[in-house]
Amino acid sequence: MNEFIRGIKKGFPICLGYIPVSFTFGLIAVKMGFNPLEATIISLTNMASAGQFAGIRLIEGGAPYIELVITTFVINLRYMLMSLSLSQKVNPEMPFYKRAVMAFCITDEVFALASMEKEDVSFPFFGGLMATPIFGWTLGTFLGAVASSLLSPMLQGCFGIALYCMFIAIIIPPARKGRKVAIAVIVSALLSCLFKYVPGINVLSKNGGGGWAIIISAILGAAICASIKEVKRFRKRTQKGGVNV
Repeated sequence: MNEFIRGIKKGFPICLGYIPVSFTFGLIAVKMGFNPLEATIISLTNMASAGQFAGIRLIEGGAPYIELVITTFVINLRYMLMSLSLSQKVNPEMPFYKRAVMAFCITDEVFALASMEKEDVSFPFFGGLMATPIFGWTLGTFLGAVASSLLSPMLQGCFGIALYCMFIAIIIPPARKGRKVAIAVIVSALLSCLFKYVPGINVLSKNGGGGWAIIISAILGAAICASIKEVKRFRKRTQKGGVNV
């Protein structure tokens, strides 16, 4: 029980930080046609932040299910890497169902706090750590969804910019820390612009196909960045061997 309470205390600041972001999600979801209950259930069962924003955009645009699945998979792919890393900090004998419960609420902030633990991450501690963020994310969505009927249309429109701020907040910090990440972001952004504005290939962004443009831009951006890195390694190896490429 002490570990559970310690987890709640650790996760409380995350709870407070999630409320304003999920409040905006609730506003945008209702504006797109979801009712408050649907918006709240989406947040309660997903905890995916950027993935949720992208998902409701695709649903609004009438995107097919496969496009919705692949887009959210690509956006949330980082959680798989976080899960693999965090699995090294749990007891190897922990049952599978407990690991599955823990995996439900691996977000960037929760992962960061859990990773800083000096000892193995126990199930009660992680249960408390994830309880408050889930509550904050769900509560904020509910409040935003309900408040949508109380705010003027102009004010609701102003909150729409939060979607773009959310994506910027995700990509800018890691891009500033790593040049390779910055290159991948720039390449992906340029490819996305091509799919949006260049005649002939901009058909991919029309008729609810924006998700495919996101998928292709993200994968190609990461692949090009990885290729540049491998080319540099190859040149270094060949130059050490006396061969100039």
